[in-house]
Amino acid sequence: LQDKLQRKLSPADFLKVGPPVKQDNEVSEKDVAYTFLQRLMMLDYRARYIPVREVFTEGTDDDDFDAFCSTNSVFDQSNLRTHVHPMDVQMAVFHCSDSFFKQNMITKLSQCQYALPLLVPDPVTMDIECPLWTFRQIRKTWKMSEMKDDSNVVTMKSMSICKAETPMVSFLRLGSPSLSKSQLMNTLINDRHNTFFHRNCPGSTKSRHLMDGVAEIAWYCPAGKPNDAFTDCIAFCNLHGDALSFEKQREILTDKSSVNVVLVPTLEKNDKSSAVISALYKCEKPLICLFADSDGGAVEMRKGKYKMGLNNRSQSEVSEELRETIGKILSVSHSFFQLESMNKVCGIKVDEEDTVCQKGKSAAMKIVGLLQGIEVSKIKDTYLPCQGQLWKEWSKIHKELYRLKGNIEDDKVQKEQKLMEKRQEQVNVSCSEPMKMFIESLSTLSGKEKDYFLKWTQILIDALSTDDLSSILQTYDTKWAEKTKQTELNKISIKLQSATFGLEHIFREMGQIYEAHESLQKPTKSGPTDWSKYPELAAELMISGHPMELMDGDAGHVPLTWISGLLEEVIKKLGDKRVFVLSVLGIQSSGKSTMLNAMFGLQFAVSAGRCTKGAFMQLVEVSKEMKKDFKFDYVLVVDTEGLRALELEGNATLHHDNELATFVVGLGNMTLINIFGENPAEMQDVLQIVVQAFMRMKKIKLSPSCVFVHQNVTDIGAAEKNMDGKRRLQEKLDDMAKLAAKEEGCDAEFFSDVIAFDVQKDVKYFAQLWEGSPPMAPPNPGYSESVQELKTIILSKAEDCAGITLSQFRSKIQDLWKALMNEQFVFSFKNTLEIAVYRKLEVEYGNWTWKLRSNMLDIENELHTEIQNRKRETVELTYLQQKVNTTYEEIKKEITKYFDDDRDKDMLVQWRGRFEDKIKEFRDELVKGVKRKLDEVIQQKKACKKLDNKKT
Repeated sequence: LQDKLQRKLSPADFLKVGPPVKQDNEVSEKDVAYTFLQRLMMLDYRARYIPVREVFTEGTDDDDFDAFCSTNSVFDQSNLRTHVHPMDVQMAVFHCSDSFFKQNMITKLSQCQYALPLLVPDPVTMDIECPLWTFRQIRKTWKMSEMKDDSNVVTMKSMSICKAETPMVSFLRLGSPSLSKSQLMNTLINDRHNTFFHRNCPGSTKSRHLMDGVAEIAWYCPAGKPNDAFTDCIAFCNLHGDALSFEKQREILTDKSSVNVVLVPTLEKNDKSSAVISALYKCEKPLICLFADSDGGAVEMRKGKYKMGLNNRSQSEVSEELRETIGKILSVSHSFFQLESMNKVCGIKVDEEDTVCQKGKSAAMKIVGLLQGIEVSKIKDTYLPCQGQLWKEWSKIHKELYRLKGNIEDDKVQKEQKLMEKRQEQVNVSCSEPMKMFIESLSTLSGKEKDYFLKWTQILIDALSTDDLSSILQTYDTKWAEKTKQTELNKISIKLQSATFGLEHIFREMGQIYEAHESLQKPTKSGPTDWSKYPELAAELMISGHPMELMDGDAGHVPLTWISGLLEEVIKKLGDKRVFVLSVLGIQSSGKSTMLNAMFGLQFAVSAGRCTKGAFMQLVEVSKEMKKDFKFDYVLVVDTEGLRALELEGNATLHHDNELATFVVGLGNMTLINIFGENPAEMQDVLQIVVQAFMRMKKIKLSPSCVFVHQNVTDIGAAEKNMDGKRRLQEKLDDMAKLAAKEEGCDAEFFSDVIAFDVQKDVKYFAQLWEGSPPMAPPNPGYSESVQELKTIILSKAEDCAGITLSQFRSKIQDLWKALMNEQFVFSFKNTLEIAVYRKLEVEYGNWTWKLRSNMLDIENELHTEIQNRKRETVELTYLQQKVNTTYEEIKKEITKYFDDDRDKDMLVQWRGRFEDKIKEFRDELVKGVKRKLDEVIQQKKACKKLDNKKT
């Protein structure tokens, strides 16, 4: 890290395809910082516990043997170097990183459920800094349960941690007590995880250099369950080192917190500690003093002032008592701490006060200032009009161009005319004030300022829409419970769509403004309305690692003109580089983005109440040391929205899903097919359509390949050995391919004839992401191992692949999309939904047949009694039909009502005739069966009568 103190580590240093993370047990000291970071980026919380290979100075065998046999335990250790304290590694990396990399690092530490630095003394000047900027990407979610009208009501909160107002509990030590303060805090927050590093953690050493004076913060988030340690979100702050030596940090923490907890070894009347304790005792803030030499339980000396003994008491007893005391104090306390308030603390430096950061922030504030005061769901329609209704209508007409009706020439001319009209309308409303300001900032700000500007814009936009989104989602949940409210659900879905608002919508608007002007060949003007510069601005961002939208999920369309212009600019700047296209496909919420972020250190949005819609692409450079192994320069990662997102579109997702899946699999040199759990039923549905579509699109030369990733598998070892599961998957895939081939008149025998796939090598099983239950659970280390293994597999397969040049990729997007437009037929079919509807119909059919059967049974019993009593000697078929007719007519009405009124009636129509015939056949069979039985009874009765007559 020597050279990094001046030229700081940046996200670009890690947004690369580098050599695999060292998984062996020990690394050398010079590799320790990079190994720590690589593991942290993969969400492996064991990043802190990297054993360092000991370095011995050379000595003779005799010297070693003498030392070994020596009874003197203090033998000379000068030839054995002690290794670095794990927290020194973390803080050294922190000091050597730029603010954006610090932010990434702190976000990952937070995901690993570790405490984060809140006050950091500069190792050289000892000035105290609060790295507020590093907290900006962190969101916390928690659930609070409270009793209302004798019932337990659980409310969920999700917000940026900088905005959260929570009570804060600060822990300080005066002197050096024998009990570990950090360890005690861990038992309060999560006793299964070392949130704060303490002296008994693996790798801990006696000496540490960069942690003294650092105050770390962590949040306890309840899950809304009876066994929660506390009922609300609470911040816990830990000042490392002896608080007597760090007066400024001590003052800030004791001032900001709702409760102060102080550990004291022994208290002498006139020592420094007693002066500090006395001051804390006299101020209003509640105080809990833990005395190492006393052994009594918690005693309230006066209101809000408690003392507790630690001597001869077990840690669990102490922590339980401490938890109760803190809970009791907080139940009546009304003081709250908010991270953003650190801006106002005197005598410390806040990283956000940096001029570059402020410049980016003020540019973002100007834009968001214009959006304030307007309802979030109306922002896009008001200020980003080109991508709304106009673009959706344009997309719809454009798709119709491929299915012309009537007089084809006339129809074509009319539709082309309409397309130009829509483009003209877009031009008329383009370039709203916020868009002009956004483009101007993108064009004029320097590199770092621009990065801050984009981050701030996203942060401020998120803050605008978070409250709206969570209240809409809450409404959705309540309505979802009442399934009948389908129309209301659809309305809420539309509202949810319009309230989802992020940077990607601003880039989408840029794309539409560019497309509209380009297609009408409008002259360009200089300044922010110069639309011809838009692709260049976007290309710069794409090269620096920003994801760019490839397929618009709301309109379900690929903006070909924009993508073409964008890639052309990328080629101008980078050259026509070769890329390996890696795409990912999976059902909604199956952890696609999380997996990609962990694998490549990317920043794809992971459910912050926003849903990735459509497909996004991001460039990841191959690092210098890896270039010799590959024939390409970049990996182009394509992340997609979750398929089958039922809560959004109701029934309209089918076509879009199948189209998106075919597009993404066709584009990729390799597609990761992500499955949650071990059952790929829903995913097979989509794949069936994809395979069939590929068979129908023979003209395009596609050579896709795929790897199946089963996430959330409990026992990986068993799954890997489960040949039976793999064999069944292979059989299902092959059956699908055969069925599709038969439909399409192709000669494909196996799934691998269409999409390259080897069941022995291309099925991976992932451990579940969390170790325990959220929100306090850290990620499972097995998960990051799985990610690492998968990455190794992908790269080893990629070694044999030449990839494609960016210009070929650009042409492939166009060819594939046009082929998809021509191929609409196959996408309208779906399996799972149809099966579900069919099964529901089968259940109804079961009810109808049961009614008939039960009615027929009553008739049979009645007639049986009559025959036994010799009141009836014949039973006619017509008579039975008349008897059952009333019930049969009722059932026919029910069938008509079901097929006419069910919400899936459009899909049911294909089976209507068949089921009407089926119920009629059932009735006829039933009547014949009953007649047969009764005839037999009559015959028996007659035979008995004959016998009786003979006897008499």
